[in-house]
Order: sequence, then C-alpha cells, then structure tokens
Amino acid sequence: MKKVGNHNSISRKLLLGLSLTLIFSLTSFAQEAAAPAAPEAAAAPAAGGGDPVKGKELFNANCAACHKLDAKSTGPALRGVADKHDRAWLYKWVHNSSDMIKSGDAVAVKLFEENNKAVMTSFPQLSEGDIDNILAYTSEPKAEPAAAAAGGATPPGTNVQDGAISNNIILGALALVMAILVVMLFMVNKVLTKVANKNGIEVAPKEARTPIWKAFAKNQFLVLVTAIFLLLASGYFVYGYLMQVGVDQNYEPIQPIHYSHKIHAGDNEINCKYCHSAARVSKTAGIPSLNVCMNCHKNISEVAETTATAEYSKAFYDGEIQKLYDAVGWDKTKQAYTGKTKPVKWVRIHNLPDFVYFNHSQHVSVAGIECQTCHGPVQEFEIMKQYSKLTMGWCVDCHRKTDVKMEGNAYYDKIHAELSKKYGVEKLTAAQMGGLECGKCHY
Repeated sequence: MKKVGNHNSISRKLLLGLSLTLIFSLTSFAQEAAAPAAPEAAAAPAAGGGDPVKGKELFNANCAACHKLDAKSTGPALRGVADKHDRAWLYKWVHNSSDMIKSGDAVAVKLFEENNKAVMTSFPQLSEGDIDNILAYTSEPKAEPAAAAAGGATPPGTNVQDGAISNNIILGALALVMAILVVMLFMVNKVLTKVANKNGIEVAPKEARTPIWKAFAKNQFLVLVTAIFLLLASGYFVYGYLMQVGVDQNYEPIQPIHYSHKIHAGDNEINCKYCHSAARVSKTAGIPSLNVCMNCHKNISEVAETTATAEYSKAFYDGEIQKLYDAVGWDKTKQAYTGKTKPVKWVRIHNLPDFVYFNHSQHVSVAGIECQTCHGPVQEFEIMKQYSKLTMGWCVDCHRKTDVKMEGNAYYDKIHAELSKKYGVEKLTAAQMGGLECGKCHY
C-alpha cells in the first residue's frame, strides 16, 4: 500500500493562512479614519437694537449673579423682559431701581414685592447702549434641543459614518466568511480521507511523543528549580498582599450628592479651607455644612453650558444641585426655605486607625503644609479619592524629608537653635525635632 504524508498538515496551513488574511483585513478596516464632520454654520446675529453677543458678556458680568434667563433666582427670569416693560422704564430701573421704588412707581413697587423685597443693585455705569445689548441678548429665543435624525437613533456601539456601511455589518460579514471557510476545510479534509482510503493510500500516522508533563517530571533539576521559584514567588505575593491590608489608596466611593472638586477648587479656584475651615484650627478637617454650599448655590441653581463634559452632562450637574436643594429644603422658585430637610449620608474616604493621632491644624497652620501634599491635586479630581497611602512608612518618610518651618514661628526658636547645633545643620527636619517618637502619633 502506498504511503503519503499526513494531509491534515495541509489543512492546518490553509487555515493559518486564512486566519492571517482575516486579521490583516480587520486591521485595515479598524484603521479607517472617520470622515470629518462638516463645520456648523455660524449663527446669524439676532435682530434688534443691540448686539446680543456683547449683551451676553455684559449679562454674565453684571446680571448673572442674581438673574437667569429662564428660571427665577434672586430676581425674576429675564428672557423676554424687553417685551414686558417700556424701554425707557427699563433704563431708569437698571440705573437706579431704589429711587423708582421710593418714588412710588406702581410697576417698580410690584416687582420689588414679588421678589421678596430684594433690592436690585444699581448700575449707573451702564449706558443705554449697554442696556440695549443686554436686552437684545435676553430677547433671543430659547435654544431647543436638536431633533433626532430621521429613521431613529443609532444603536449603542455602532460606528456609522455618513454614506458608509456600519463597521458592525462589515465585521459580521467577515465572521460569516471565516465560518464558511472553516466548514469548507473540514469538508475538504473529509473528502481527501475518503479518496485516500478508496485508492488504498495509507496516511502516515503521527509519531508518538512523550507528554510534556512526563518529560518535566523526569528532569529532577528542573523540578527543583521550579519548586524554589514557586516558593519564592508565593512568599513575595503573600507578603505584598498582607502589606496592603488596611491601605485604601485610590479609594473613590460614590457620594449621595456628586461634588466636583475640579469645578469648585479647579475652575472656580475656591480655597480648600473655605469649605474645610476646621482644618486650620482643629484635629479634623470636618465635613462642610450644607449651609456653606448654599452661600453660593442660593443663586446658582444650574451650571453653565461649558461646564458639561462627555461624561457628565449639564442636566446631570443641575440634578445634583437640586439634590442639595432637597436636602436643605430650598425652593428655588420662591427663593425661600421650606423647612423640610433631608440628611445627606456622606461616605467617608480618609480613615485612620483609632490608635493613630493626626492633627490637621498642626500641619496646616503651624507647619504650613498645603492640602495637595497629602490629598493630591484635588483641583483635578472630578470624584474625590484617597490619593496617598496614609501608612506609617509614608508619614515617617515625610517627616524625614520635610524641614521645620521657622519663619514667624517663635515657639521653636530655642529648641531649633539647640538641635541645629547638635546635628550640625542649619535647618532641622520634622524627624530631628522629634517627629519619629512613637508617642507623637500613638497614644
């Protein structure tokens, strides 16, 4: 009987070649760049006696603290205000509203009483042209959300270019072709086997090989080296795991009210100690009272359009501000407290063991340490997290590297002079001043 080579190897080579072809095809499709979107047409300037673009700048600089276009704040909503009052009356009102109220102007008195008798700031520096610009801005129609494209929304995960076929459809077609080719290979293999048997051709059998695990077990040196390696590796990972017990670095819990440090401490440059005022005089930094939030958010019931990101929309941020209002019982329409409050169950992030003593005021007020030294670049955090390890080794390392702040700190003058002479240095670190004594942190 005639012997031939194992034709299964031919099938494998064909299958390998088809696989490589498919991989290169998928790569080429994945690297296709998306067609550039057509630039949006510039919005035409609004008709009217003023410039709405300049009016928006003036509105944000002078009016936005107390007024919104479409919602009541400290003052009434201002969209369409030019259609509600005579323009000459509006000039007088903006220049000096208090004089109009004192003169007994019926419209002015009514407006004053409707808004909780809040006195409007006078703006004598604004010219009539400036007021016309502001009125032009407030007279613009409210922008409506873009209508959905005809034919329904595109399913999530589908990448479709204008005038192009969906990538999902292309990938599905390639997968189907691959499946057909695999079936064809099995069929060809089956046919070749039948032909070989019918013509009396004997297919050379595979050579028997020693299983790899048996070959490994017979090699005593390799077994010994592997055992030592596994023992050392397991010890290393066990030690690493145990050293991480109680270390919550990068702990980033979801809070009941989303608070963006990036917006407050970053974009608006609010000092950390304005909200965490206890950090200057107390052991703990404390959780800011919601009354601190309301110092600003009485008049800020929604965020600017530019605040929204791809991950967090304007509607999301506005909803979180509403959660704040619900917690303190604030009615933004009536600009008054309702008396109905709800507790906010904040999730604690930084938590030291009970046997560890740490005083914020000693570090913030006496040592002059910046908040970012321990808490990281909080002005960049959308969601607050534990930035540092807060382990004993981390604290000790900081005490060894940080010099004691002596400027304007007479408390340390005498001991600093004595210890500087003892150690032969001009500046002492916290460690040299006793910062490594056990009783300093453990009591």
